[in-house]
Amino acid sequence: MSALGTQIAAQLHGGQVIELIGDVGAGKTTFTKGLARGLGIAEAVQSPTFTISRRYQGKRWHLAHYDFYRLENPGIMVEDLFENLQDPHTVTVIEWADTVSEILPANHLRLEIFINDDGSRTLNLTKNLTSEH
Repeated sequence: MSALGTQIAAQLHGGQVIELIGDVGAGKTTFTKGLARGLGIAEAVQSPTFTISRRYQGKRWHLAHYDFYRLENPGIMVEDLFENLQDPHTVTVIEWADTVSEILPANHLRLEIFINDDGSRTLNLTKNLTSEH
C-alpha cells in the first residue's frame, strides 16, 4: 500500500483530492504514508482518527489528511476541509468521507481497498465523476 501511495504521489500536481474507502485495517493510512513520502514529506504521518485532521508540508505540496470515522456530523470540520479542497497547493486525502461527500469535487480520485480472505488486498482506483460539486 505504501509503495502505491509513493507511485501515485509522483503523478500529482497539487489540488487533487483522494477519497480512501476500506474497512478498519485495510491500509488507508499506510497508503497515505507512502503518498506523503512521495510528496517529499519527512515528518512521520500518523492516522488522524482521533484528531480528525493533520496537515504536513512537503517539498512542493501540502498534504491534508482527514479521517471522519468517528463523526456522524463533521460540523465545523467541513469549513476546514472546504478550504483545503480549494487550495491548489494541497493534496487532500479523506478517509471515511461519507459525511462530507456532498462537498467533494466531481473529479476526485477514489481508492477502494478490499481485504481478501487470505489477507491480501484488492484495489479499485477510479476517478469519481458522480458528484455535482
